[in-house]
Amino acid sequence: MSGAPETASALGALWTFPAVLAAAFLLAWAAEASQFVVSQGLALAALAWLQTMPEFSIEGVIAWQAGKGVFHPSLMTANFTGAIRLLVGLGWPMVFVVRALHARPGLRGFFQAHVRLEEEHSVEVLAVLPPIAWFVAVLIKGSLTVVDAAVLLAMYAGYFWLVSRVPSREREELDDLPRVSRWILTRPAGWKPAAAVAVFLGGGALLFVAAGPFVHSLQALALVLGVPAFVFVQWVAPLLSEFPEKVSAFYWARTVRKAPMAMMNMLSSNINEWTVLAAVIPVVYSLSCGHPAPVVLDHQQRLEIGLTLAQSVLGFLFLVNMEFRWYEAAGLFLLWLVQFVRPDSHVPVMAAYLAWSAVELVLLMTGRHRWTAFQAFAREWRRYSAPRPGRA
Repeated sequence: MSGAPETASALGALWTFPAVLAAAFLLAWAAEASQFVVSQGLALAALAWLQTMPEFSIEGVIAWQAGKGVFHPSLMTANFTGAIRLLVGLGWPMVFVVRALHARPGLRGFFQAHVRLEEEHSVEVLAVLPPIAWFVAVLIKGSLTVVDAAVLLAMYAGYFWLVSRVPSREREELDDLPRVSRWILTRPAGWKPAAAVAVFLGGGALLFVAAGPFVHSLQALALVLGVPAFVFVQWVAPLLSEFPEKVSAFYWARTVRKAPMAMMNMLSSNINEWTVLAAVIPVVYSLSCGHPAPVVLDHQQRLEIGLTLAQSVLGFLFLVNMEFRWYEAAGLFLLWLVQFVRPDSHVPVMAAYLAWSAVELVLLMTGRHRWTAFQAFAREWRRYSAPRPGRA
């Protein structure tokens, strides 16, 4: 009868899984409607932030319980690293595949297809680099502290300020938006903000109620099925919480014009997770402990962070020339699939990421590939720095 409590807790997944998923959808739909009134860069940053809200809540619950000794500390980085690797290893290739299949039928069209980013997207491409570099230092010193959290949050604030200065773009067609987003935007002018806030509050309330039981049901379900809780927290939770943004990216990736927007939605989420989501860990952990407490990284956590860093570095080097091609998408997906199917393959997969990164660096240094993102960002920066009309 010892398994009865675990079974009862596992049954909670029947309502917590769909509740977290529904909350993520509500937040995404409300955020998508906001793209009609703000610039694309700011809208995507806000959208990505709201789309990762379920992960923030889940990460916060895990860190709080770890501070109380309920969860093993290794679970704190499981959700964070799994979320990032899912976006890069599954989300980015999905955008390319959808774009390629809608561009030109057949294998030839698939191999010739590519996602070409626009100059303003250099902000997102380069914004992922500072937190990656900072996490190299975190990995070396072997701990994640509230000081690290402050630095990461400052990096995110700088990124958010930059994208807020990107000029407004052409609005999306109303028919391309989900039904709930269309409903918000078809309210009378004075009621649109209230409708958006209502959907936001509904999603937030549902998430607040479901986040704690969701994590507990994951752990209980793992016990019942004999699968390590670490695997469930690392892959199942991020997969469910990231599903809405993958749906949004799927719609955008179908056309040449919107495919870069889909990639930037994914990349904005990556930036959020490397900064805000990672910052949640030491802050909530310290609050749970009652004093500033470092999250000391054990061997498992270092391995997970190292693998995630290696994947993100390769992803950055793929996008630094402002294009994303079939062999890059295929490589990211296959390497992610290997580590997903074979959890004991972290070291060889990490070595493959680093070896490929070395090849990309050689191609960049020899001029075979170009540092286009840096050049584009310099031009965009001059535009941001120029006095705006009407400014003294």
